[in-house]
Formats: sequence, C-alpha cells, structure tokens
Amino acid sequence: MLEQSLIEDGMRRGLAIALRGRADTPNPQVGCVLLDRDGRIVAEGWHRGAGTPHAEVDAIAQLPDAWRQRAHELTAVVTLEPCNHTGRTGPCAVALVELGVGAVAFALSDPGQASAGGAATLRAAGIEVLGGVLAPEARKMLGPWLRTQGRDAAPPRRPRVTVKWAQTLDGRAAANDGTSQWITGADARADVHRRRAAADAILVGTGTLLADDPTLTARDSAGGLLVPASEQPIPVVLGRREIPVDARVRAHPALAAHGLTEPLQFTGSDLAADLAALAERGIRSVFVEGGPAVSSAIIAAGLADDVLVYVAPALLGGSRLGIGDLGIASISAILRLTDARVQTLGDDLLVTASVPTLSPHTSGGFAPEGS
Repeated sequence: MLEQSLIEDGMRRGLAIALRGRADTPNPQVGCVLLDRDGRIVAEGWHRGAGTPHAEVDAIAQLPDAWRQRAHELTAVVTLEPCNHTGRTGPCAVALVELGVGAVAFALSDPGQASAGGAATLRAAGIEVLGGVLAPEARKMLGPWLRTQGRDAAPPRRPRVTVKWAQTLDGRAAANDGTSQWITGADARADVHRRRAAADAILVGTGTLLADDPTLTARDSAGGLLVPASEQPIPVVLGRREIPVDARVRAHPALAAHGLTEPLQFTGSDLAADLAALAERGIRSVFVEGGPAVSSAIIAAGLADDVLVYVAPALLGGSRLGIGDLGIASISAILRLTDARVQTLGDDLLVTASVPTLSPHTSGGFAPEGS
C-alpha cells in the first residue's frame, strides 16, 4: 500500500473528478484514480450517470496497455467502496480483481444492501484494502445520495429531491396573465428533458397542473418519447384539488408501465411523509417542477438536495416569481447554497447548486390551496 499522504492526494483528485458526474440522478458521484508506486496518476475515471460505466471501469478503460501487465503495481483510489453487484453494469470489485491491482483505497463504504461487500471480495482475492480515506470530505459530497440510502440522516429515508424552475433575469417565472411558455430556449428545454429522463418521478402542484396541463414526460426535440414508457418518470401531483378527467397527465405512458391507473397524488399536509411514501414505492429521485409554492415549501422544509435554475436573458416584471416565500425573515438567515456551477445553454444560463442540510424553516407542509 502506498504512503497515506500519496493516497490522500489521489483521493482528493478522485473527489474532484467525481463532481464532473451528474448530481441529480439516483446514482452517486464517484471518482477513481489508478496510482503507480510513486503515487503518480496513471489513469482516472468518473461515473457519468445511470447506465454508464462506473468510475472504476471508466478508469480501467483509460489505462495504457503497457500497464495492464503491471497492474499489480497499481493502487486504485476510489471515493466509494467498489460495488459488488451486477445491475446495468458489472461489479466493480470484480473488475479490479480481474485487472489485478495490488491495492484499493476508498473513502466510504457502500451503504446499499445489494451493492455492498466489494471490500470483502477484494480481500478474498488477496488485494490489500484500506477504507475511510478522507471520509468526511466524501460524506459531504455524497450527503444527498447517502440520505436516499437511509444513511447520514434520520428516518424515514426519502428520494433525492431536485427542485427546478425557469425564470427571467429579474426572477419571473410567468407573465402577469399566467403565460410562461417559453421563457427559455430550445437548448435549455432539451436539457430539462434529459434530466427528466434520469429521474424516477416528476412532481408538480395542482396549480401548475391546472394552469399548464403538462404531460410531465421526457421528450425529444420532435415531441416523441426520449426514453421508453417503462423508463419515463412517474407523474406525482401535490395538492387537494382534483386532477381533471381530461388532464394530459392521465395519459402519461409511465402509468400503465408501472401498473398505475392515475398519477400519484398527495395532499401536501406532510411533505416528509409524502416523500417517504414515494421511497417506499422504490422511487429514488424526484424532479420537482413547481410551481413556486411547492418548490419553496420543499426547500423551506429542508427536503431539497439540489436546485436547477434556468435563467433567460429577458425581463418580465410583475409578481409571478420563480420561487415563493422560504420563511426567511432576515438576511442573517439567508440560505446559501453550495457547489454552485454555471453553464451556458444557447442564450440561457443554467445554475446548479446543492442545498445544505439545515433545520427546516417550516413544519414540512404547505398550503394546498396555493398548489
């Protein structure tokens, strides 16, 4: 095993490249570096989202051929214990065994019931294993994902929650007459649909449902389904008002694929319980698309993990803001987001950020009349 300082340097690199992966999917952000005997990086990889190669497999794919016969000299440094199960991809622990690395160091143990146990598999193959390297740093990065696994948070477990809205430069999400299509351009809308496709469920309030009659599907530029019906996000509605019989969401393709006859609906009287109920159904990630009452209630209740704000270089004025009251009365209580990143999508900007784990500003419900 390498010196601790060299392993920690490698882990810092692994944590940095892990952030290149998407933070708004059910899968964790993971980075992996392969170090030689002097602690130099020979190859590195990271996980890009569900269905793509895991970080270890990505790093192995980047390994120069000359090193494959000398793999016993390598130390794999991974931000999360190599998985030990076969899902859409194979077990990473086995991939490292087959490569023949000499040692593996990781930050956090895998909390999954099916995926845990990679360290034992590695040790059984005679590979030296070290866990807990820079664990606090890794736990900070993976906090939202760990909460979906029922770790690092009080029960009940809940899905990962991403709150998204689109707004003008002056913070408006709609004109005074209620129209909002379209504030952002085609590139931003395409990005939204890609993110919808990666989520297990899309959640809106009845206000948005009644005003916009959305389909809540993930679609391509031609209007067709971006992913098959069985992989479409399940529609979830928050609020007491009834879903109209002719609402387009009632024809959502995911309903039949998941054995549902209508969208899932909750009253919103206890948001934490609603999210826990979704987790019990196997829903691991929820993409919240508003409106502002729902979005602000979820954030204020301390139930949001990430926010995505699409900002158009335009002005509307008026009173229809993209986000509602968060229950913050003073600048001293400002909710400062972390890990903020900005990217350009056509003429628009996308701001992504993580919501720190704080005590909720509200009791966890919201007024259904405003939904």
